Amino acid sequence: MDSLGSFRFQDRVEAGKELGKALSKYRGSSSTLVLALPRGGVPVGFEVARFLDVEFDILVVRKLGLPVSPEYAMGAICGEGARLLNEQLVKRLGVTAEEISQVEKRERAELARRESLYRGGRPGPLMENRKVLIVDDGLATGFTMRVAIMAVREANPAEVIVAVPVSARDSYERLQEFSDQVISLSVPEEFDCVGQFYQDFSPVSDEEVLQIMHRL
Repeated sequence: MDSLGSFRFQDRVEAGKELGKALSKYRGSSSTLVLALPRGGVPVGFEVARFLDVEFDILVVRKLGLPVSPEYAMGAICGEGARLLNEQLVKRLGVTAEEISQVEKRERAELARRESLYRGGRPGPLMENRKVLIVDDGLATGFTMRVAIMAVREANPAEVIVAVPVSARDSYERLQEFSDQVISLSVPEEFDCVGQFYQDFSPVSDEEVLQIMHRL
């Protein structure tokens, strides 16, 4: 059962270990796959997969940030071809089709770079008829997670479970519609950003992701 309280994690490693415990019913299941969203979700997802003793991999997703405020998502894209746009937000703020195209072009280039770097030509995991746990370090708007769910659904999994250490309440509730289950250790009433729930929320580098991938 999800805890709806609010607390802080030391770092992503500790968050992953705690999240793994909450997912213990999946432990040792060969039909279970943990997919982490780079970069911040990778240390969390790796600890979850290690605790559960199940297969681990990544799913590269990129946020489409607003031209005037790149940190705020107007949509998201995934390496599997999925794309999601917040049409209401785009219309309300008057974001043009050309601006959206420019942002998407830039983010698709970065997405392709990460896919190539992290995978090194290795094919993605099989997802058909499997229980797929999509892990990130937290949910704010939930847009990147939604596009990740869309991409995973295309592979015909048995179940799609969203698993995060912390989530904004509206995203937690909204994602229930798109996934089979949403598991979050904390769903605080007051939520500004994911980082406020971590003592150490340092950016995860490409090098850190590669080190984790090389441990597989």
